[in-house]
Amino acid sequence: MIWLARRRADLAAGIGLLTRLPAGWLSTDAAGMDLGRSVWTWPLVGLALGAMGGLVLGGLASVGLDRHLAAAWAVALQILLTGGLHEDGLADTADGFGGGRDRERKLAIMRDSRIGSYGALALGMGLLIRVTAAAAAPHPAIAMTLAGGLGRAAMAGLSATMKPARQDGLAATLPGIPRPALAACLLIPLAAALLVLPVGRALQSCGAAALAAILLGRLARQQIGGLTGDVLGATAIGVECCILTLLSIAAAPA
Repeated sequence: MIWLARRRADLAAGIGLLTRLPAGWLSTDAAGMDLGRSVWTWPLVGLALGAMGGLVLGGLASVGLDRHLAAAWAVALQILLTGGLHEDGLADTADGFGGGRDRERKLAIMRDSRIGSYGALALGMGLLIRVTAAAAAPHPAIAMTLAGGLGRAAMAGLSATMKPARQDGLAATLPGIPRPALAACLLIPLAAALLVLPVGRALQSCGAAALAAILLGRLARQQIGGLTGDVLGATAIGVECCILTLLSIAAAPA
């Protein structure tokens, strides 16, 4: 019973962190929630969000709506469900990295709730790529589902391998992620990819997600010396863009 209670608490923590969906009913023991231990649920939440978006895209397209417009509504649903959490992180990261002169100034800009030109451009390009690539994917439900799962797994991977850039905030609460939780977090989207894609394509997708996360992590280390919650959000969006683009290539004319 203790094992089950902890898993329910993990799921509540993961849903509560990554979405605006009510999750308190899953666990009544708020004190038993642990963000680090909950990382195994992050790709599950991402897979679910992606699947919902993919089903909306497919459903709207099946009744005659243009695929690009259907994809826009699908992404809009995902943003509604997450409260724009990752998009906000992407915009703040772009503003900080692009507008700050030094590490301290970059971190200060990233905490500013206002959006600047770099953030607006990054946000616009992120939305454009996601909508266009999802619309072009031959199997949008699969593409959006895997993109969501791999994006959240990439967040956990960076959290486990990078030090926080500041002593407060989300990233500072995550060091010390249990190895079993991290292993499950990475294996879940891999298993999902192998289930719905040919082996080569699945490994290619996971490799692309890992590469995108590594590059974003290296950029964050160069810019601000570590990880922040905003960088995690930017990583989720960046990986989603890469995976959706990769899985849309099959739709390109020969």
